[in-house]
Amino acid sequence: MSSLAVSDDHADTATPAKVIQPGWVRVLHWINAVAMVMMIMSGWQIYNASPLFNFTFSSSITLGGWLAGGLLWHFAAMWLLMVNGLIYLILGFVTGRFRRKLLPITPSGVISDAKAALTFKLSHDDLSIYNSVQRLLYAGIIIVGVVIVLSGLSMWKPVQLYWLSALFGGYDVARYVHFTCMALIVAFLVIHVALAVLVPKSLRAMIIGR
Repeated sequence: MSSLAVSDDHADTATPAKVIQPGWVRVLHWINAVAMVMMIMSGWQIYNASPLFNFTFSSSITLGGWLAGGLLWHFAAMWLLMVNGLIYLILGFVTGRFRRKLLPITPSGVISDAKAALTFKLSHDDLSIYNSVQRLLYAGIIIVGVVIVLSGLSMWKPVQLYWLSALFGGYDVARYVHFTCMALIVAFLVIHVALAVLVPKSLRAMIIGR
């Protein structure tokens, strides 16, 4: 009995918790979260000054107080998001994280995992492995992030970056592209937060890494 107790104690101390999210991922993730929320809320303030559609956003969820204030917050958050995002992309490719985590993505895998998720049968036992739906969402949001930055730059400097503005079909079209990307990011954030609530250990891993 004594030897068994010692063996069990040894097993408990000899097996460290598995690292799910490395430190650089956690730091960049939370910086990106803050920058993205600032961008969205200030962007809604800017949108209200010249709405694209027949609605505006409540002042309670906007940032800046008025157009000029919204622009100041938006540009400040823009640089934070761009620098942080660039570091994330570089490290993601250099470390091979994108290749390991996001590939492969197959239609059959996405359909199968989507069905399992909708019927609450999708396993979350190993958080270090993304299912096909997660891979598609994370890869897609990276692309959306790149497009929203480029469309934003084309709107910010339409004369200096005329070639970029032309790539989006002009300033007016770029506004619609920018708004669409914002809507996709907000939808992603809603799903992301909902999953964190449903699978709280994933949130814990993004805070402490294990």
